[in-house]
Amino acid sequence: MDKLTRKEMKSDKFALEVQHSVEYVAGHRLQLIRWGLPAVAVVLLVAGVYFYRSHMTDVRQEALRAAMVVQNAAVGSSPNSQTLTFPNTDARNQAVIKSWTELANKYPGTEEAYMAHFFLGTTAADMGNLPEAEKQFRIVVDSASAPYASMAKLSLATVLAGENKLAEGEKLIQSVIDQPTVMVSKEEASLALAELVSASDPDRARKLLEPLRTSTRSAVSKAAIGAYGNLIQK
Repeated sequence: MDKLTRKEMKSDKFALEVQHSVEYVAGHRLQLIRWGLPAVAVVLLVAGVYFYRSHMTDVRQEALRAAMVVQNAAVGSSPNSQTLTFPNTDARNQAVIKSWTELANKYPGTEEAYMAHFFLGTTAADMGNLPEAEKQFRIVVDSASAPYASMAKLSLATVLAGENKLAEGEKLIQSVIDQPTVMVSKEEASLALAELVSASDPDRARKLLEPLRTSTRSAVSKAAIGAYGNLIQK
């Protein structure tokens, strides 16, 4: 009975971190989209982690949970007593890099390690270090399973665009459109491609967005309507 209780407690803690991750997405949606990471995809990512928890060893699960605590840390005053805080963004970023790097180095070749590389990529991109972001995302694209690789492809595409490698970025997203995954649907990848080419080829972006505005998935239709409206105003 005691053992079962401990397992339930671990599951509850991990579920709490999933909730915190969704809250983080809600508060940083524009920042995440900037790097080709739609909020709906992030929610799928953390939900996927929760789904796979039964297949992880207790040690790796605990390491992942600890890293997610740092990833979801607040800057400044804490919104609640259960949230880790840092005095400034730089301190938080350094802690995030340290926690994910340790996880990636300790469990190379595992899904947890690829998630670590993924978040190292988003952190590097947020800090303006595009070469490092590209390096981390490529690790996931080249070696992780298809669902996680598809997530990394969207983020890597946006980083490549920032490095004036737009054509390569388009190919990456098109590959996800051609072969969507449980993490990134064809619609979500199409949204990402429209966002990527909106400045260089607005007509193409509008054609991509047009059918998505009537999607039965509210998150997709709302995003498409908003992006379409922004294109019209340009």
